[in-house]
Amino acid sequence: MSIISRYVAQQVFAAILMVLLVLLGLEVIIGLLDQTSDLTGRYTLTAALYYTLLTLPSHLAQFLPFAVLIGCLAGLGSLASTSELIVIRTAGVSVARILWLALRPALVVTLCGLLVAEFVAPQCQQIAQSYRALLLQKKDISISEYGLWHREGNRFVHFNAVKPSGELFGVTVFTLDNERHLQSALFALRAVYEGDHWIFEQVRETRFHGDHLEHFSAPTQRWETQLSPQLLNILVLDPADLSISGLWRYVDFLREQGSHSGEYELALWNKLMQPLATVSLVLVAASIIFGPLRQSSMGARVFAGLMIGIVFRISQDMLGPASLVFGFPPALASLTPIGISLLAGFLLLRRRL
Repeated sequence: MSIISRYVAQQVFAAILMVLLVLLGLEVIIGLLDQTSDLTGRYTLTAALYYTLLTLPSHLAQFLPFAVLIGCLAGLGSLASTSELIVIRTAGVSVARILWLALRPALVVTLCGLLVAEFVAPQCQQIAQSYRALLLQKKDISISEYGLWHREGNRFVHFNAVKPSGELFGVTVFTLDNERHLQSALFALRAVYEGDHWIFEQVRETRFHGDHLEHFSAPTQRWETQLSPQLLNILVLDPADLSISGLWRYVDFLREQGSHSGEYELALWNKLMQPLATVSLVLVAASIIFGPLRQSSMGARVFAGLMIGIVFRISQDMLGPASLVFGFPPALASLTPIGISLLAGFLLLRRRL
């Protein structure tokens, strides 16, 4: 039995890794093509390739459910095509046992993906974003199209680039009164963190006083804010690129600020539910191999798996924003596609288990 267990696990594991390599290779090509419109004197093709490679760990975590589905289909399908599954069944191995043997390598890959998403992807993504933003930043423009916005009370802050070391470039701060009238606009070329506050460098500020304006400039200026380098490292990234711990911290921060945290809660639930999503997609893959399509060709089964994977991803992409618009819990939006996959896979396999 141990020989059969290792053999099935090796087939599924190798297929999942092969699918991941293909998807990541396609992502490199697509990423480079997407960067061609931004190529300038400083942002060269080599820099674009470096940026694209740094973003791959984030894409790895996003590709995992799809890779697990297609990998399990390819691994189990290859065994079915050579009649090895029939031999394994004849040896007394049940469908439930085979399902567990296929699930183990899928869960190992998912766990490795979660570790990459937690400890590697956010750092690489932030380095990539700051690297690209600094190369594309124009020194004579206060607000760059590649930066990010943050609201803190009546202040709206824009950063052109954020480095992981706690260094900001091109900081613009707009301060409004309670009636949403602009009170001041400040621009600092650079800002560094000094333990519990920030120091602006090369500051220019304009204050609005109804019938006249006042202009100020200073080499340095203290900036008091609740934003720390740790929070900025979270803010600079898209929710899908953040770690679970980072999402948890930022959701708490947004709730303390009284700001809407639904987008980050949705990303948090999607990451927490990824192992369960893996189980549901492995069940779907097994249902295709052992269920109604067991007599079909390998191509037909892979095509069916592709369609199911696309529907699964589209349902996630639709239900997530819908939860933010209509106000139902993000956890429900994350669990619904998984629950449907589990139910469909179980119903297709119930006669074979």
